[in-house]
Amino acid sequence: MRKTILFAHVAVLVAGAAAVGRSQTYDVVIAGGRVYDGAGGPSYVADIGVKDGHIAAIGQLQPGNAQVIQAQGLAVAPGFINMLSWATDCLLVDGRSQSDLRQGVTLEVMGEGWSMGPLNAAMKQEMAQSQGDIRFPVEWTTLGEYLDCLARKGVSTNVASFVGATTVRVHTVGYDDRPATARELGQMRRLVSAAMQEGALGVSSALIYAPGSYARADELTSLAQVAGQYGGLYVSHIRSEGDRFLEALDELIATARKANVAAELYHMKAAGKSNWDKCDAMIRKIEKARAEGLRITADMYTYTAGATGLDAAMPPWVQEGGQRAWVTRLRDPVIRQRVVTEMTTPAGGWENFYLLAGGPENILLVGFKNEKLKALIGKTLAQVAAMRGKSPAETAIDLVIEDDSRVNTVYFLMSEENVQKQIKLPWVSFCSDAGSLAPEGVFLKSSTHPRAYGNFARLLGKYVREEKVIPLEEAIRRLTSLPAQNLKLDRRGKLEKGYYADIVVFDPATVSDHATYENPRQYATGVIHVFVNGTQVLKDGEHTGAKPGQVVRGPGWKEPAR
Repeated sequence: MRKTILFAHVAVLVAGAAAVGRSQTYDVVIAGGRVYDGAGGPSYVADIGVKDGHIAAIGQLQPGNAQVIQAQGLAVAPGFINMLSWATDCLLVDGRSQSDLRQGVTLEVMGEGWSMGPLNAAMKQEMAQSQGDIRFPVEWTTLGEYLDCLARKGVSTNVASFVGATTVRVHTVGYDDRPATARELGQMRRLVSAAMQEGALGVSSALIYAPGSYARADELTSLAQVAGQYGGLYVSHIRSEGDRFLEALDELIATARKANVAAELYHMKAAGKSNWDKCDAMIRKIEKARAEGLRITADMYTYTAGATGLDAAMPPWVQEGGQRAWVTRLRDPVIRQRVVTEMTTPAGGWENFYLLAGGPENILLVGFKNEKLKALIGKTLAQVAAMRGKSPAETAIDLVIEDDSRVNTVYFLMSEENVQKQIKLPWVSFCSDAGSLAPEGVFLKSSTHPRAYGNFARLLGKYVREEKVIPLEEAIRRLTSLPAQNLKLDRRGKLEKGYYADIVVFDPATVSDHATYENPRQYATGVIHVFVNGTQVLKDGEHTGAKPGQVVRGPGWKEPAR
């Protein structure tokens, strides 16, 4: 009975839109596709009329002089939302956002713990001096100015960002491992408030990395409260995804409750084989909190390996003071031996990815700044240690010193069973946790995780079509309207009259990821056309060169007085 009512409802919508459509003119008509509106209901065949960057009508339309995109036999969906993108610097040098766009992504959401503003003079200098392969002038100070800079340079996808709790801590406290004073906390709250008015989506934290790990729960609650006052979200890479996973999740839930704010768990996972059985307990905790009225959600990527740096394999105390202090300490033989001992000895107190990976053969090196080290890209830490005749822990320390960086690293941490279990959860959206790249130019100087090129296509191909973990309608809802609702975005995430025309046309029968750990720089296929704000940016699978992306502002945005 319910299905009959749903189909009747769709028929009424289509018929009503058709009546309107015959009297309208359009810039573009996407004709005859199977429409998945993003809400998760049944799909239906209809035309979509686009006018002035928005969806003008859905139904049986007369295209007139409009550009017509023939979509028969193809899926037509809202553009996908990448809930955690590291395209922050990529888009400054190549605004095409190719690896994501070719998977149907039309919105890059950035800012995990670190955001591109607010910056003080010292932070701007540090950002300029610490750049690796991707180099750019730091032409902004605030987060809002950074986003405007992207739009001004030209981007093919829309862009949005959280303000990073780590960023406002460094801005105010620096790299010291200590609580913020009352005065400093007040300044941090003002920085978050200003960022929210500039359009930040909320405040984010990354609590396994120094100096973000130095923040206490009360500091995070205070900053989340400010974001909540503007309708924003608190999103966190929690303090542990491994041995103290459930305790760290309790901290996230407590923060949401105390701050009266919606909260999201970044790239949800149970890391390390000894922790895989905690996945069920994690799900129970979140669903209990949701049943109690807390707005708790999560996002994830569709792989069993994560990617970060060798800093995640070393204790936070050795990193206090920032990169220069970290490298200086590692040169001290006494400190070096202590770090080796702590890296290789199970102990509480910090998130040790060296042990969680299960061995140096499960730690893949993918990015260096130093040209002399680039030959090691694609090798495991175990292989490099054998080449150098040193222990893997000592080799990791040497690499950080020689590269003067955290060294980009892939860690194999998760189980396939848990990945599928999490994909089934109705409150989970999706993220790449990676840059948006292209297999050309500066991006060839380092490798990456295959999720940069395949995360969203992998969901639609492997997990929807091949393994039938969830139906296509549900996958599209979780890529579109769910994150849009969580972020309180204005007229994004659905195919609905009046909404922005962020639209993806793809072939459900062929959409596939091709990136691998051995060769990650391979575009996904099966996405045919993509429109961003009504402008076609992907045509027959190829980039058009258009850059119509806009800054998508959060719920606290206040338009500057003119």
